[in-house]
Amino acid sequence: MQDGEKVKFYCELKKVVDDSYDIEIGHNLYNNLIEDLKNGLCGKVKKFAVVTDSIVADLYGRKIHEMIKSAGFASDLFVIPEGEKSKTRQMKEFVEDSMLEKGYRRDCAVIAVGGGVVTDLSGFVAGTFGRGVPFVNYATTLLSAADASVGGKTAVDTPLATNLIGMFNQPKKVYLDIDTWKTLPERQLSSGLSETIKHACLGDAEMFEYLEADIEKIFDNDIKACEYIAEKNCAVKYQVVMQDERESGLREILNLGHTVGRAVETVSGYELLHGEALAIGMIAQVKLGEKLGFISSENAQRVIDLYKRARLPVRIPDYIDKAELVKKLYTDKKVRDGKLRFVFQKEIGDVMQFGENNFAKEISEPEIAQIIEEL
Repeated sequence: MQDGEKVKFYCELKKVVDDSYDIEIGHNLYNNLIEDLKNGLCGKVKKFAVVTDSIVADLYGRKIHEMIKSAGFASDLFVIPEGEKSKTRQMKEFVEDSMLEKGYRRDCAVIAVGGGVVTDLSGFVAGTFGRGVPFVNYATTLLSAADASVGGKTAVDTPLATNLIGMFNQPKKVYLDIDTWKTLPERQLSSGLSETIKHACLGDAEMFEYLEADIEKIFDNDIKACEYIAEKNCAVKYQVVMQDERESGLREILNLGHTVGRAVETVSGYELLHGEALAIGMIAQVKLGEKLGFISSENAQRVIDLYKRARLPVRIPDYIDKAELVKKLYTDKKVRDGKLRFVFQKEIGDVMQFGENNFAKEISEPEIAQIIEEL
């Protein structure tokens, strides 16, 4: 080759990928999971890493692990401490290293048994371990049933921001076992209702009205009510993810309330549960939306009242520094060119659109700072 000459190669990697998967909603779905594994849900995999947390381990994780072993597969149980503080790079590294020490390689799959922290972390581990292995979500909380286990978003938190380090990775299947909600503390149930109300606000007015009439039934573990919101949550999220899997536009609407909510969660040092912080974020969103003319004062009050009835906070705790909170808003993933952007609901059951494939509006710092000061 002479000086100045170039050799070019065209690397053609066209792919047609089908990431479709089933979401099974029901009661005591352990046997269904085992039968699906026997029938090749994860291909020819014979070794399963069951990832769970310190609370769910004794409730459901160990049982599923033992059932997998009894079915003739190899399995190990990997337990992380309960809570959002476990959704870190360090905990991901711990799970990966533990799997390697147990002899796990590319011929394995991950079974996530738990709530949003477990499904988020496990999906991320599965996406990078051996450059990608199959995984399954067995959701045991209303929060993970409503949001975290469906849609393929996986991530960890850092001291600077939540959910900014991660990947889109779709599971092979999701099991929403409604019977597991019976063991949830009231606080965890309320946290899951926060995402449920959010889904109703952005995409289902009928669901919102149902919650207004019957939200107490969820706290009473009424079977029909729990089945209803499980199905409705999946339907709302499916309609969005189906059109925009990787958040190029429409999927941003699922971030309703999260600009302030995620900032509150981080600044609280994760003392607030995700749903509790989201509730505050939703109130901030609806109050700002009312000022901007996106929602009537009557409907704004309906949203606030429903969050109160879900036994969730609607004001910022006194221990949170509001100036620090405003600064933390800039770590939100919707920020573009250093400018804050917010998703807004349009009355109840719809969202605002600000142009073609644009569902977030630029908001000045003083505008949102005023709302935060009032909360």
